[in-house]
Amino acid sequence: QKKVRSCGGGADAVDSEETAETSWVLGDPGSGFVSSESWKLAPMLALAIPLFLFKYADQLRRKKENSSRARSTEEEVPLEKRIAYKVDVFFSGHPYAKLLALLIATVVLIASGGIALFSVSGSGFLEALWLSWTFVADSGNHADQVGFGPRIVSVSISAGGMLVFATMLGLVSDAISEKVDSWRKGKSEVIEVNHILILGWSDKLGSLLKQLAIANKSIGGGVVVVLAERDKEEMEMDIGKLGFDFMGTSVICRSGSPLILADLKKVSVSKARAIIVLASDENADQSDARALRVVLSLTGVKEGLRGHIVVEMSDLDNEPLVKLVGGELIETVVAHDVIGRLMIQCALQPGLAQIWEDILGFENAEFYIKRWPELDGMRFGDVLISFPDAVPCGVKLASRFGSILMNPDDDYVLREGDEILVIAEDDDTYAPAPLPEVHKGFLPNVPTPPKYPEKILFCGWRRDIHDMIMVLEAFLAPGSELWMFNEVPEKARETKLTDGGMDILGLTNIKLVHKEGNAVIRRHLESLPLETFDSILILADESVEDSIVQSDSRSLATLLLIRDVQSKRLPSKESKSPLHHNGFSHSSWIRKMQHASDKSIIISEILDSRTRNLVSVSKISDYVLSNELVSMALAMVAEDKQINRVLEELFAEEGNEMCIRSAEFYLYEQEELSFLDIMVRARERDEIVIGYRLANTDEAIINPEHKSEIKKWSLDDVFVVIAKGD
Repeated sequence: QKKVRSCGGGADAVDSEETAETSWVLGDPGSGFVSSESWKLAPMLALAIPLFLFKYADQLRRKKENSSRARSTEEEVPLEKRIAYKVDVFFSGHPYAKLLALLIATVVLIASGGIALFSVSGSGFLEALWLSWTFVADSGNHADQVGFGPRIVSVSISAGGMLVFATMLGLVSDAISEKVDSWRKGKSEVIEVNHILILGWSDKLGSLLKQLAIANKSIGGGVVVVLAERDKEEMEMDIGKLGFDFMGTSVICRSGSPLILADLKKVSVSKARAIIVLASDENADQSDARALRVVLSLTGVKEGLRGHIVVEMSDLDNEPLVKLVGGELIETVVAHDVIGRLMIQCALQPGLAQIWEDILGFENAEFYIKRWPELDGMRFGDVLISFPDAVPCGVKLASRFGSILMNPDDDYVLREGDEILVIAEDDDTYAPAPLPEVHKGFLPNVPTPPKYPEKILFCGWRRDIHDMIMVLEAFLAPGSELWMFNEVPEKARETKLTDGGMDILGLTNIKLVHKEGNAVIRRHLESLPLETFDSILILADESVEDSIVQSDSRSLATLLLIRDVQSKRLPSKESKSPLHHNGFSHSSWIRKMQHASDKSIIISEILDSRTRNLVSVSKISDYVLSNELVSMALAMVAEDKQINRVLEELFAEEGNEMCIRSAEFYLYEQEELSFLDIMVRARERDEIVIGYRLANTDEAIINPEHKSEIKKWSLDDVFVVIAKGD
């Protein structure tokens, strides 16, 4: 441009033309190409274009390699195998592939047959298609065809129709069989509302179903759904073997895992009024870990849960974690802890096991909580005698967020919203009535006997034995001894007790005495001073806790060996009798062991209810039927979760407890009183009398009928009371 301008300023036309031409070559100065901004992008474009070309070439190379590999693979695999593979993938991935293939095959057969008939016969095409369809639908229709060609075609179409019909029958039969099989295996959905859902399967299920059926008897029966990882037919067969009348209650079994949300939805988990998570038959840690995973699955249900969750735990140490995960919906029943505390109470107070068996189950009297507005403003002392068919035990306080106050003072006045805790036959069998006349009389001035040191023996090792020791530490008097006889080495015992959180050196009331040996070997038992113990507890040993039969067999053998050793060491009443024979007598052997049972108390932990008959008939030992008692507790908490607070307080070493008291604390010899009179007298000792056992009977009566009836009592009678702990 500079050279053009220097040629002469007069040649405007040439300048303009050359300038225009130069502008056409280099670009318009007003365009974006020669602008300063475009010149800044030029280096970037110069780098981007080769990079783009290289990337595109690389992709082309990879596509070429992949296509060559695919061709080489296709060349290696024969065509028929590739076709078979494609067909297999199609039939496996599409649920209606078989029906679709059958439909296509039928249409192709009809179309091809119609074309063939049209070509060999003089009929029209639509008529040929209709004939082809009739041959496919009914193979006998081709008999009327005339001529060699039409007959060959019609026979071929009929043969194809028979094949299509046979295939259709097979598909229909498979579909029906699959549906029936899903029903048989428990894969169908449960459409229920307000039912009780049981997750898991264990040996406690039979007793649990029995208690739930009894609880729902008053309403004509309910619905219980069981979800377990077992075959539905096997579950129904095992339930049928129970031989129990469910009294209108329906038991529905489904096969599935409680850890899978789809299986939980299948049993309408969100509509259940209570969910019971059973402990598995594994060891305690594995069982509690599984229970925790089940609770996590339940909390993950998107629809939410209508009812509460009752979880059976095996180890007390794992309880806080499950409650942390489940929150307010969770109610836990620690089986080992409940049974351990109950065994200790029964050892200190013989006969208490039968009392708890009556109260925990639904067959006799049990706990109920209900609101009675007509009792507002009344003193608890008057409420106590206001129910002719129930025994009030406490108050659910509306002012304390529903906490339960057991055994309140007589001066406590019921407020609006308070509910009454009673022991009654059923929730619809009791109601308040006008106050009856009572004759209080004078309470005998019998002081509570002081506690004396006791000598107790533990046979076996439980994983919660440290908790049992702490309960004994709270109950026993100073100077007591606890002998521990099991196969665990002494150093390992101290380690386990310390790991459980117990301070061995901090025990002030009891002294631990360690003895190592096998409780089913007579020689080992004879090394112990068995005749000197006040109480002997035969525990279900931790080594055999996975097998109910083996555990009960071990407990029964230990019981018989201990009683036999005691009967030989203690002076026998029959040895003084002149009629005693030197020969062996089965009845005399039983009497000797019964005599030994009068000297010391043996509490056996029994897991199987069938073993109970072997122990109870001989009357040589008391027993705690652990599995059945835990099932009763689970059923009660499932029906009403508030009852769990009551059970926790009664089983704890602090607060109120269930006791057996002698009649001398409440009446005089041959005194005639009503049961209500005794209830009023017991209030001076801050106790609530809930039942009694006469001297000439073996069973206690809880919540007796005709409480106003006058009876003549004996000092050998005993009363069952709820008393405040020391």
